[in-house]
Amino acid sequence: MNNNEFIDLMTKSKMYDLTQPLSVHTPPWPSYIPLSVQYFKRIAGAHMGQGANGQVITTSNHVGTHMDGEIHFHASGRSIGQVPMSEWIGPGAVVDISKEMGDYDLYDPDLLMKKVEIKKNDILLINTGYHRYAWYEKDSDEVRYFVKHPGPGPKFHEWCLDMKFKWIGVDCGSADHPMNTIIRNWHPKLFIEAEKKLKKNYKKSWDEMFPPEIYYQVMHLKLFPKGIVHAENIGGEIEKIGNKRVYVGFFPLKGMELESAMGRCVAWLP
Repeated sequence: MNNNEFIDLMTKSKMYDLTQPLSVHTPPWPSYIPLSVQYFKRIAGAHMGQGANGQVITTSNHVGTHMDGEIHFHASGRSIGQVPMSEWIGPGAVVDISKEMGDYDLYDPDLLMKKVEIKKNDILLINTGYHRYAWYEKDSDEVRYFVKHPGPGPKFHEWCLDMKFKWIGVDCGSADHPMNTIIRNWHPKLFIEAEKKLKKNYKKSWDEMFPPEIYYQVMHLKLFPKGIVHAENIGGEIEKIGNKRVYVGFFPLKGMELESAMGRCVAWLP
């Protein structure tokens, strides 16, 4: 394929934006600093200058669509800016399990692999359906989005290691089940609700099925040291590309000190 053929191919491809809108109304991950936007000068003049609009933003890195970096949970890992661009892009699979998922539910590799072909070294994007509760959607529900979303079942992290995924993306607050994070302690009434459902479905208590010494933040603590990170709060046009193999890209800032970074997530199809 020569340059012109390649350009023609890309011109005819369709790009899907899988990014949430970013706003001061975008909720951060619980307990994190939200986005703040302030003008420090305006075209007509305000504060310290005139002739142009200029802004200052204050935020944590975990607001809206963002990539968790290795050093978010692994002190000797790479920062966002140390990861080569080749690791943020590549072939992958978008798996739509939204019809099977409800509050606190679990998903496993078998369910995902029934939906679409998933290959080793892929980028894996999981549509749980919970993007419909994101802040900008008509059914917005912040508690449901962050506290009740589905998550991986036992040994899912081992499958991710075996598959050597480049990275994983989820359309909810975390790649970990919320009840395997500190959210469990912050919402004790909802933990009782989640455990009641688990016992009904699996006949086990939460700690029997997910021993905390193994499963606390397992998708962070066990995968990040192996270079398998994940993007959280993907959304946008994800409904349009369910259960397809796609070419995926995530474009974070090349921040040499950043433990994580907001960015644009996109996918391409013919």
